[in-house]
Amino acid sequence: MPTRETSRLRPHLLPCSRIALFFIVSGWLFLFFAPHAAASSGAADTASALPRALSSYPEPAPGAGLFSVLIDRIQVEPFNLVASIIFLLAIVHTFLTGRFRHWAHEAEHAHAAALRKRRQRLEVTDNNHDGAPDPVSFKGQVLHFFGEVEAVFGIWVLVLAAAILADKGWNAVTGYIGHQVNFTEPMFVVVIMAMASTAPILRFAERGLQQVASLGGRSVAAWWLAILIVAPLLGSFITEPAAMTIAALLLARQFYAHRPSPTLAYATIGLLFVNISVGGTLTHFAAPPVLMVAQPWKWDTLFMLSHFGWKAAIGIAASSLLYYAIFRGEFARMNAAAKLHRGNDAASPHRSTRQAAPIPAWVTLVQIAFMAWTVFVAHYPALFVGGFLFFLAFMQATAHHQKPIELKSPLLVGFFLAGLVIHGGLQGWWIEPVLKSLGELPLFLGATILTAFNDNAAITYLATLVPGFTDAFKYAVVAGAVTGGGLTVIANAPNPAGQSILQRFFPEGISPLGLLAGALPPTVIMALCFLLL
Repeated sequence: MPTRETSRLRPHLLPCSRIALFFIVSGWLFLFFAPHAAASSGAADTASALPRALSSYPEPAPGAGLFSVLIDRIQVEPFNLVASIIFLLAIVHTFLTGRFRHWAHEAEHAHAAALRKRRQRLEVTDNNHDGAPDPVSFKGQVLHFFGEVEAVFGIWVLVLAAAILADKGWNAVTGYIGHQVNFTEPMFVVVIMAMASTAPILRFAERGLQQVASLGGRSVAAWWLAILIVAPLLGSFITEPAAMTIAALLLARQFYAHRPSPTLAYATIGLLFVNISVGGTLTHFAAPPVLMVAQPWKWDTLFMLSHFGWKAAIGIAASSLLYYAIFRGEFARMNAAAKLHRGNDAASPHRSTRQAAPIPAWVTLVQIAFMAWTVFVAHYPALFVGGFLFFLAFMQATAHHQKPIELKSPLLVGFFLAGLVIHGGLQGWWIEPVLKSLGELPLFLGATILTAFNDNAAITYLATLVPGFTDAFKYAVVAGAVTGGGLTVIANAPNPAGQSILQRFFPEGISPLGLLAGALPPTVIMALCFLLL
């Protein structure tokens, strides 16, 4: 007989179970039918290649509106609409991850109750032979997976692949995902994030920022300002993903550990995402949206610094100081609490006198060299992945100066970005005419808004395909893309790394609306800097 608790939970679990079952069945059907489709599809012809070349669409009639252009493109390639609907559903899923986590907790509680009842009847299983009862709820774990933001786009890749398989055959699936999609950026982010989170690199960065924070007495507020102003600008030289990793890890230690209010917590992560997005514009190689246009438009570091970099630096400082002024009362309370905590620790007879062992300078320098190599060969996966393997060997050889390397977060972030580029690669059919139809100011605003729904590097890449872009239009689209890079998790490639590191400080997960609210004021400030300065 079901208990009252499990009976009460069951109505809430049925809807989510059906959703999970839908994805699982989609995946199995895809894997089952793929070989049969491969046998019958033959070689994919040019017409079925994905994505369809933008130049292959007929020129719109004179005076045709944007809606008419999009309808014509759907008629030429109906799969455009299918791919975009799947992408939209994936975006909606990101807003529902909190609900999936709630269902997962309910499933685990029901499983725990059933396990306690079985223990009373001595019906306890130990399938892994570890001497402890099996506590894992399969349903709860599946729902947790659906509640991971980093897994969302990868999950919906199964649906997209099944749709491609049904419409165009197996060769189209392998042709697009296996050959057309470029996974260099996801792989690079995994490697650089893993390297940047190691103890020698993190301690080196912390010592550097400590010198800046010492100007403010190393208070919580001083650390907060130092991290949010200096680290994003550092991203122009060590790449934005590395800067995001270091900044998020230091914020976790020096700020979030002091338990800020939810409002300040969301304001901080929103500010971090915006600052990182624009902080990479001092050079032409560190920010993904800039990297996409640097070669086609012949933009070098001097150009970026003179047209974007100094404006970004002003905007970063202005946004950070504005938030500091707004929350100065809370910062004062946090500073006082931190001083009291340190005083209590110093007075406690049970305090630990053990300090972290110093890391030899040569170990830190070698790991910095590995990071420099990774940045230098960022466009060549075989080289930076090979370098990463040597890096892992070096870590093993110097294990007494290291902490265990954390690969879960980097791999999840890489999975997120891989799914995003797969979906994003099929959205050019509507993004390109939208960009083409806008004037200079609308183009800036349009790029800012579009970035919230697609990776900003995809926006700038598509802009390079639009013929006849003037210098003013080029500036507008890139400025808009980097300005909007903090509005959502998917807006900028490094954002998932920051979310993965900081999400443990948000009990219900990072709310997309909370992130949007926190990022909106600094986004407006950055927009004004790029438009008016």
